[in-house]
Amino acid sequence: MEKAILQIPIDKTLRNKAVKVADSQGFSSLQEVVRLFINKLAKNEIQFGFAHPTVKLSEKNEKRYDKMIKEAENDENVSKSFLNVESLMDDLRK
Repeated sequence: MEKAILQIPIDKTLRNKAVKVADSQGFSSLQEVVRLFINKLAKNEIQFGFAHPTVKLSEKNEKRYDKMIKEAENDENVSKSFLNVESLMDDLRK
């Protein structure tokens, strides 16, 4: 088997924390954890994503957006669309 060396610069504090966790979970080294991860990733056995941070609205804005959603669902306060300027002008004259 031909081997390659992977060098990853990381903060020493991060590495030390990871070493402690790897040791507590029974791994012989941090390298073993990385090898396991890369093997699983190469076999497409690991999938992950990045969560979007949750935005918390104020109570006032929560009510405002709830009202807007209900109005949209009931076709209330929905913008009109026009095919041409003449039909827009006719609607404005009403």
